[in-house]
Amino acid sequence: MISNYWKTAIRNLMRHKFFSLINIFGLALAMCVGMSIIMLVADQMKHDRHNTKRDRIFRVTTIDVNREGEEMEGRENATSAMPLRNELMEKYTGLEVVVRLKRGFGNHWLKFEGQDVNIPLAGFFADPEVLDLFEYKLQYGDPVTALSAPYSVVLTRQAANKLFEEENPLGLTVDMGELGMFTVTGVLAETTQKSHIVFEALASLSTVKNLGNESAKILDDWTNYWEGWTYVLLEPGTSPTTVKQHLDQVYDEHIGTITSPGVHKMKFRLQALVDITPGPMMNNSIGPVLPWAFVWFLSGLAAVILLTSCFNFTNLSIARSLARAREIGVRKVTGAARWQIFVQFLSESVIVACLALTLAGALLFILEPLILRLNFARIFMWDLERNFYVYAMFVGFAVTVGAMAGFFPALVLSAFQPVKVLKGLSNMKVFSRTTLRKVLLVAQFSVSLFFILTVIVVQNQLTLFLTKDHGFATRKNFLIRLNGTDPNTLKTELLKYSDIESAAAASHIPAAGESHGSSFKRTLDDPEWISLGRFSVDEDYVRNMGVSLVAGNFFNPEQQASNINYIVINEEAVAPLGFESAWDAIGEEIVQEYDSSRRTIIGVVANYNHRDLTQSITPMALVYNPEAFGVLQVRYAGTYDSAVRTIEKAWASINPGLKIDYTEIESEIHQYYEIVFGDLAKVLSFTAFLAIGISCMGLLGMATYTTETRIREVSIRKVLGSGSVDLVLLLSKGFLLIVTIAIALGVPAAILLNMMWLELIAYHTDITATMVLQGVLFLLLFACIAVGSQTLRAAFVNPVDNLRNE
Repeated sequence: MISNYWKTAIRNLMRHKFFSLINIFGLALAMCVGMSIIMLVADQMKHDRHNTKRDRIFRVTTIDVNREGEEMEGRENATSAMPLRNELMEKYTGLEVVVRLKRGFGNHWLKFEGQDVNIPLAGFFADPEVLDLFEYKLQYGDPVTALSAPYSVVLTRQAANKLFEEENPLGLTVDMGELGMFTVTGVLAETTQKSHIVFEALASLSTVKNLGNESAKILDDWTNYWEGWTYVLLEPGTSPTTVKQHLDQVYDEHIGTITSPGVHKMKFRLQALVDITPGPMMNNSIGPVLPWAFVWFLSGLAAVILLTSCFNFTNLSIARSLARAREIGVRKVTGAARWQIFVQFLSESVIVACLALTLAGALLFILEPLILRLNFARIFMWDLERNFYVYAMFVGFAVTVGAMAGFFPALVLSAFQPVKVLKGLSNMKVFSRTTLRKVLLVAQFSVSLFFILTVIVVQNQLTLFLTKDHGFATRKNFLIRLNGTDPNTLKTELLKYSDIESAAAASHIPAAGESHGSSFKRTLDDPEWISLGRFSVDEDYVRNMGVSLVAGNFFNPEQQASNINYIVINEEAVAPLGFESAWDAIGEEIVQEYDSSRRTIIGVVANYNHRDLTQSITPMALVYNPEAFGVLQVRYAGTYDSAVRTIEKAWASINPGLKIDYTEIESEIHQYYEIVFGDLAKVLSFTAFLAIGISCMGLLGMATYTTETRIREVSIRKVLGSGSVDLVLLLSKGFLLIVTIAIALGVPAAILLNMMWLELIAYHTDITATMVLQGVLFLLLFACIAVGSQTLRAAFVNPVDNLRNE
């Protein structure tokens, strides 16, 4: 029976090649998207699943609490206080081991962040037990002692190959700049296993005590929760609930009792190792994480495309149902049961889906490089996993899609009554007035129009971000990452050249995604702390930024020692801090929450967008803190190439042998918007292309079928004198009505849904009549091509060829 179903299905597909091609290609496009998401999630599901102790390993996370000690949802951090390890190991039971990783060794794992190009490694300081806990196998070295001694480092195999010519570099040293020289005590074996912790090297945490008082203090600071990560291995039989109770006790003893007004408090939580990725987004991630929200977003897009393809299949199957009505009647008369007919047609759709799976695999092979070239994929190191389970899921996916697409047509066709079918097809009606098919076509084109308009809106929003004036000098302004270089020395050297107009040191640049903040109030008796964005800047910052002072003065270059006691705020901060005007704020003191220090307001600057343009201008403060300077902003005159030569020459004169890391501030800001909205525009554009392509294929199939069924009518009308234009309009008007209804439904839906997310953006584009008209014309163009190609062909047929047998 199964072989008979297979033969019948293949014969039917070959008999109707055009319609079979539309169904197979449409399903293949949709399945390609679904398969890529399956492979992406499968890749992320590999993280840490190889660890044999994964069910007992948990990460300690932290969540901010308010003044009443209540947890603030949405404020969770992957990091935790460094002294937590010793506290848990010494005073509590049920824990087999507790390990820490601390930031500060080399560069960060995110490649696009500001990094020291002269430091060859990205990594962390780590406790010795990290190697055993995460089951890192050493190719060279002793895992027990590799991270015990200060200034020891364990390299990945790739990092060892990058730094040394020797296969076994044990005993050799790595220069880590200001951190000192580190001795290689281990090399990790190469592996395909994935971890949520991304690094090139792990240095001994015992080194931190030798790096100076400030670094050593962090190891005992309960209020610093952003410097390191803590992982616990529970003893067999210990419940996470028990450990959570221990963590609550630690909070009560060491954090909850702190009464200082400048302390930022947080409580502890536990996160299972296998829940990290895919998992929730948190601050201070230690490595790449695929958020579940992103999975659902992509899955939603794939579902829309998949439903569009299934609509095509259902439409064309029902449209061609009368052509197979006599076949069904004969089968039933000869003894076939309804369920057998149902299974026959359902199996045909599954076969179509399996053929589409093969084509989808070929399309995915072509598209994979484009997918992995997206900014998000590169930054978060995503990949498309291939293994037996993934392929098994593909087959199951294809069968499911085939069953979904073919269920309804099989249900309809198997219900035909033999007496009516064999008596005569002229009286047979399948869905009178083809209402269902029209509804499906309207739904398809409404969805297509929604995606077309959404792409136009996103592109316009991205253009607004890239062209809008932020209120400060972004053009002809270089960003140089200091990476330990003294900013004053570099400034002095740069200003010797005539094409350098100004230079100013800062902690970070505005509007590029990075933010620092502090809370202030006028007196400790005030009820609320006011949160201010914080930039550490020098005395030349305002001039370099092209920002004006509306009141008071800026930091005095002749009084650098006293500048640390002063603060400059923006206009937006005046009212929240309780001042009636900018001039009223001059000379007044405000208290900083972090350390209860007092700073005198000496100036107020005009508002500018110090945050990205998705957010409105908020209260902001400029402080003088040379220890936080990380970048130098350099405004230049003349050409870009000339300025580059000047900057490289100045750098080489004070840092011979060291590389310089620089870019234009405008490029740095634009990169942030390209990463967020550029990728979104690409994904939505691809989705819109698929949606409109599949919809038009369905319309093409319906137009072809309608033309075929009315070809004799067209021939008779031509004999009676009808012109080609009249015939084209006759055959097209039904489809144009469908597209018109889709436009009437799709435009309001697209405007409403897009306005919902645009309203969340401070500086957003408007949805104009021109944008809507562009989307509608684009949809009409493709619809007219799909329908017109068939109606024109029918209008110019030779009537003799179709009526010679009448």
